[in-house]
Amino acid sequence: MSPELLRSAYGDLSALVSDLRPEEGWQPSGCAGWSVLDLTQHLLDDARRGLVALATPADGPATTDAVAYWRSWQPSPEDDDSTAWRTRVRASVTGGLPGLAPLYAETAAAVVVAAGRADPGGLVATQGWVVRVDDLLSTLAVEAAVHHLDLVAHLDRPGPPPGALAEVRRVLGELLGHPLPAGWDDATAARRGTGREPLTDADRAALGDAAASFPLFG
Repeated sequence: MSPELLRSAYGDLSALVSDLRPEEGWQPSGCAGWSVLDLTQHLLDDARRGLVALATPADGPATTDAVAYWRSWQPSPEDDDSTAWRTRVRASVTGGLPGLAPLYAETAAAVVVAAGRADPGGLVATQGWVVRVDDLLSTLAVEAAVHHLDLVAHLDRPGPPPGALAEVRRVLGELLGHPLPAGWDDATAARRGTGREPLTDADRAALGDAAASFPLFG
């Protein structure tokens, strides 16, 4: 994946976060149990993951890629609850969105610069995996796009850029093993593919046995 796609995903998300009003931090997001403030803290954490990974060269071979990375991401409900609690505690001591938004903006900008300077075929380490830089950038863009949808789920704000949503759809299709239903636009594919929206009866009929694989990642 090209650095330009990450630049677009992070640029639009950073602009959104920077424009949020402090009181909007306590609005619910599309990520069940998470407020907008909680999710902004999580986005900062993921940008930091990207920055650290881009500065952590690794020896080969690669142990995951842009698709397999998500296949291994299946946290238990207990893990989800623990992560949500830790995230809420950290988000609550930052001074709210006015404290978090500039931290996210500067970290996201640094990731984009580092991504533009990195060798796309180079290997880096992240979360115990070894991955090509271009695959790392895909994971960052996919996470940004899905959580951008989460942030605006209950807010009248623009969603993620089309290129980032198309990358989410590509990854979900690879996880499923065949294309997602043609009647889903890319935002619907992202929400249903990750369990943000339930499958309809028509979806289940179209997907057949593959419906049992949903959500494809959480």
